[in-house]
Amino acid sequence: MLTPEQLLAFLAAAVLVTVSPGPDNLMVLGVGMSRGRRRGVAFGLGCALGCLSHTALAVAGVSALLAASPLAFTLLKVAGGAYLVWLGVQALRSRGGVRVGDAGAAAPSLSGLFARGVVANAINPKVVLFFLSFLPQFVAADRGGVATQIAALGVVFTLQAALLFGLLGWFAGTVGQWLTARPRAGLWLDRLAGAIFVGLGLRLIASR
Repeated sequence: MLTPEQLLAFLAAAVLVTVSPGPDNLMVLGVGMSRGRRRGVAFGLGCALGCLSHTALAVAGVSALLAASPLAFTLLKVAGGAYLVWLGVQALRSRGGVRVGDAGAAAPSLSGLFARGVVANAINPKVVLFFLSFLPQFVAADRGGVATQIAALGVVFTLQAALLFGLLGWFAGTVGQWLTARPRAGLWLDRLAGAIFVGLGLRLIASR
């Protein structure tokens, strides 16, 4: 299982990743603002639950690589680190243009919006790559139980995302007005997230 140090470090990074401006939280904002609090929460919970599919892929892929070849696992960590650095550079170059748009013709029912959130997250290839890059760097391979550690990290990420996305959906109207009135807030959130991504990526590469 995870050590307290692993859990706290991962949870801090996961919360920052979740609250940074991105497609998922902007969609939750849009649904909450245009469809109401309950539907915003339903969509947000669906997006969070979709993370479990990426966790399963990360468990299977990383565990298989580690069992087959330590070199392959090292290459995965280096590639993942490079991907995180790339994400960080993109965030640092961002103009911070947070836009809260219309949610579009979303399904009116709570269950429909929940399912839409699950699918929107589960089929996103960028999220798959992110999980494959993000989770392994918090794994202590020398302690064994790599698959268990990755699964636990994925569940922790899903739970905190469910809480934050649920709150975001509930307070979507207030959050949307705040971001619209303070366009530079998105810029500084992007800058902070970018610096964290670059740091995590370099750490992952160096830890090989």
